[in-house]
Amino acid sequence: MSDIKYLLAYTIPISAIISIQLGGIWSFTTVIYAFGLIPIWEALIKPNNNKLDENQIENRLANGLFDFMLYFNVIIVFSILFYGIYHLVSKELLLFEKIGLILSVGIVLGTNGINVAHELGHRQKFWERILGKLLLMPAFYMHFYLEHNFGHHQHVGTPKDPATSKINQSVFSFWFTSIFGQILNAISIQKNLLRKNKNYFFSFYNDFFYYQIFQFGYLAFIGLLFGKSAIIFSLLISLTGILLLETINYIEHYGLTRSLKGKRYERVTPMHSWNSNHAIGRLVLYELTRHSDHHHRASKKYQILESIEKSPQLPFGYTTSMLLALFPPLWFKLMNKRIPNN
Repeated sequence: MSDIKYLLAYTIPISAIISIQLGGIWSFTTVIYAFGLIPIWEALIKPNNNKLDENQIENRLANGLFDFMLYFNVIIVFSILFYGIYHLVSKELLLFEKIGLILSVGIVLGTNGINVAHELGHRQKFWERILGKLLLMPAFYMHFYLEHNFGHHQHVGTPKDPATSKINQSVFSFWFTSIFGQILNAISIQKNLLRKNKNYFFSFYNDFFYYQIFQFGYLAFIGLLFGKSAIIFSLLISLTGILLLETINYIEHYGLTRSLKGKRYERVTPMHSWNSNHAIGRLVLYELTRHSDHHHRASKKYQILESIEKSPQLPFGYTTSMLLALFPPLWFKLMNKRIPNN
């Protein structure tokens, strides 16, 4: 029964439904919940450092509930996206209500969309990876699959990785370098994959091209279904989800680097990712906060990820850390002294 606690991940979508339904100041319900109530909640709960034994690991891997909870997000995310966009174009809303709804729906896209896509993108089953790419489509971030799996995990902690934030780099600067750097990396990775299979970049085997077609098709469908203004709302919602993702990227690897050993960088270890074992963020984000263990073995399913205490530790949970990152001098003062060997 203790595994039911992972249903807490659905509280973000529930808060977004409240935002849409009630309107007014309640339009910001998801924002207040994610960046107000969760940080307070986490401050009151002591992190659980208990390790899973072999029986628990086997039981969790055999329990289909964990996979179903991921798959169900496909229905949840697209339902809330369509409901939210319909509400934005069909109701007479004040500007602050529109902003609140865009942010609330965008947070759902970031947490239950892109984040779940990240988990599914590492799966072995082809159709699970397809579901992951489907969740990336409304964020217009399908190239993330290519760059993250074939770029970030190989180059994390090195200058080759745009998703590793540098020491004293602000989150605002990182948004630009990471977003555009990942797009360029994804194109380069696609070229290399095609070259290995003796295919040209301009060919039917170029997945990057298909990603653009699917994303444009989704946007066109939104426009046909809800009108031209819905396209703008859809783009703003996707931008919210993307910036949420990139802020998470920022705090996950801030200032952590791999040493150059001769002509090669040292292998990736748990020391190259910040770990957070704060309870609520763990459950809401499907254990993404145990990021050190994820980079140690990327194929490891979320339900058996463990907290690696020897890795660098974030002093706060993810949502609190994300808020602090928005104030660079405060973030630098708090984090720079925690960077190993700094």
